[in-house]
Amino acid sequence: MSPIEPEGVRGQSTTRRWRNVRLRTLLIWLAVVPTLAMGTQVTVSAQRLLAQSEQLRADVEAAERIGAPLYTLMVDMQAERTATAAQWAGNDGAEGELRARRAATDSAAAEFRRLADDPSRSFTEVTRQLDKLAAYRQRADTRSGAADSTLAYYSEVIGKVIQVYQQEFSHAEDAELAQASRPVVAMLQATEMVAREDTVLALAGPSGELSFVGYDQFVSSLGAQRYLHEALIVPHLAEGDERFYERVVGSADWQTKTRIENAVLSGHKDTVSGIRVPAEVAGWSSAHANFSVQMTTLNIDLARSVLARGEAKAAELQTEVAWLIGGSGGGLLAVVIVVVFTTRSVLRRLHELHVRTVTVAEETLPDVVARLQRGQNVDAAALPAVTGDRDEVGRISDAFARAVAVSVDGHRQLAAERHGFGLFASGIASRTGNLVSRQLSLTEDLQDTFGHDEALLAQLMRSDQLTVGMRRQIENLLILAGGEVPDPHTEPMRVADLLREAAAEVEDFRRIERQALDETSVEPSAISQISHLLAELLDNATRFSPPKAKVVIRAELVADGLSVEIEDRGPRVSPERYEEMNGRLHQAPPYSVLAQNAHRLGLFVVGHLADQLGATVTLRRSVYGGTCAVVVLPGELLLATEAEPPREPARPEPAPRALAAPEPEAEPEAAAEPAPEPAAEPQPVAEPEPVLLTGAGLPSRRTKTPAPAPVAALAVRPAPADAPARPALPERVPQTHIADQLRAPRAPETPVRPDIETPEEVADAWADYEQGTQTVEEELRRDQP
Repeated sequence: MSPIEPEGVRGQSTTRRWRNVRLRTLLIWLAVVPTLAMGTQVTVSAQRLLAQSEQLRADVEAAERIGAPLYTLMVDMQAERTATAAQWAGNDGAEGELRARRAATDSAAAEFRRLADDPSRSFTEVTRQLDKLAAYRQRADTRSGAADSTLAYYSEVIGKVIQVYQQEFSHAEDAELAQASRPVVAMLQATEMVAREDTVLALAGPSGELSFVGYDQFVSSLGAQRYLHEALIVPHLAEGDERFYERVVGSADWQTKTRIENAVLSGHKDTVSGIRVPAEVAGWSSAHANFSVQMTTLNIDLARSVLARGEAKAAELQTEVAWLIGGSGGGLLAVVIVVVFTTRSVLRRLHELHVRTVTVAEETLPDVVARLQRGQNVDAAALPAVTGDRDEVGRISDAFARAVAVSVDGHRQLAAERHGFGLFASGIASRTGNLVSRQLSLTEDLQDTFGHDEALLAQLMRSDQLTVGMRRQIENLLILAGGEVPDPHTEPMRVADLLREAAAEVEDFRRIERQALDETSVEPSAISQISHLLAELLDNATRFSPPKAKVVIRAELVADGLSVEIEDRGPRVSPERYEEMNGRLHQAPPYSVLAQNAHRLGLFVVGHLADQLGATVTLRRSVYGGTCAVVVLPGELLLATEAEPPREPARPEPAPRALAAPEPEAEPEAAAEPAPEPAAEPQPVAEPEPVLLTGAGLPSRRTKTPAPAPVAALAVRPAPADAPARPALPERVPQTHIADQLRAPRAPETPVRPDIETPEEVADAWADYEQGTQTVEEELRRDQP
């Protein structure tokens, strides 16, 4: 097992491994295996046919090379046997004939020995028998032993020669050639039987008397040769050979042969010493000499015909091999072409199905789901349809289309349920929001009525602040349910006023320091959404910062629109945590993720609002170690602030006590005694704020009812009659930022106001800070994998 092989691979089943094989490979193997089997079969058949052809050619070559000497040896042995029998019987002139026959036999045997050099053939037995020829000739010359035993030797040698013909040239592996060679072997055997008859009659000699053994040999040879002619030769002769055979059989010599054979059979006489043959046998020698030559010619013609057939058969086998190879090659090529085209067609259709599937899965289906989640209609033509194709690829496509249809139906049902739940949640949020608005109105009325009681007024302000927080949470529910935040604004709002309105939504608003420009305003339709978005970020910044730390919010124009930065002094956050939170902010998360993070709804609300506004919100580490939230609002939401009429510079008169507070609201301590501003270093970016006042002269919270125009709001503010509609801008303090050596004599310093916060309040503030820090740490530990 290799080091990188995953655990469990060794135990995989063969079926699973085959399932992992690519379809292209399976199709190729489907073509390769039959092709290899067919190629192997063709190769084996071609080799067998080529071997048979080579064997036929070898047999033909051997027959042409050694067949004639072997046949000559057989004929010479037959003649020498007859001459030996004549000499043994004491015929006149037999001795000279015997020497001539022996010389011819020696010459044929020498030629046979020279050509029969192939040890793999059956020539060895004939050669071994020829080695005994000299001994039997000596026995014949000395007449030692019986004549039958000496003549039987010659018959045995001739039988071996005929056996060689039968084994080597009969072509038993080919039925056609075996059928053609059968008359040749039968003709040789018949010729041998006739030659034995000639030897037996020569052994009768001048006395014309045969021994009983000799007569039996004559009768058996006669019966054998007649059977061979009638049963094995004549029925198997070709048309031309058959006509030639009929001429030989119809000749006078053959008729003489037949008459003498019949006379010996019927006209013999039994004697005490043997069988006396009739006188007609005297004409046998001349008749035999004539028809034997004709039979030899017939034998040679038959042998040549068989050899010609063998050569033609060998050529035919080679042609068959060529056709077999060519046809098989063509068939294999056709198979390869069909397999290639079939494989490409199947793979092309599967690739198209894969592309369609990926397109539907990655583009069409997400778009359909998004449209369903937005409550829009879905065009049925955009989804894959069931075509009803009966092939396998079509069935897979139809199955995928059915799966997509089921998935879309499920998403449509979920979207309908989600939309219904959103309407349900929106209805509850709207009703609850109406109650909260009524409670805010009631709180303002109480502030107007009991504004003279500072302690009660502080508690009312605290209740007002908590009620505003409740309203923001209800608006969160409305936003997450898919509803819209009611926007009472009909006129553009300056960025500075927008930041002030967002800060007023936060419970600990006194710690928020605002820095903004006055020359930019925001579209009325986006004021409430932007204010809510900034309020969520400011609330998060104040809750996770130390109790005394400032939270700075600044706004400035950038190339893409308006950039709003909110910077706190909260605990450090890991880069992975920032990446996760930014992912939630840059895209409105689905409700499944929202359900798993119900304890952190602020980021989801910000993400939804940013998605609706087309804004981007990014969280990053601040240079002070806390978190900096950067909100970039698109330029389409911004308007240029209208220029105000010029006014004479004048120092502003002291503001009422209720307006001296740095924020729209104040805690009891702040309401009782305004915090003095440092004389040495005033806020360079702070500006007077137009604040709506109640009947008691206190700052008023905004409601979801349309707000009055800014001019009407400022009319209730106590100010000189000739004062402009907007409050006076802050004046700079001379000699604030110059060196100490250049300063004028200092004015008497204002005594520092003692800290009016009690130790219990400080302890509560630090307890809130520690609790917020522990909450952040717990969330970070829970978010870690």
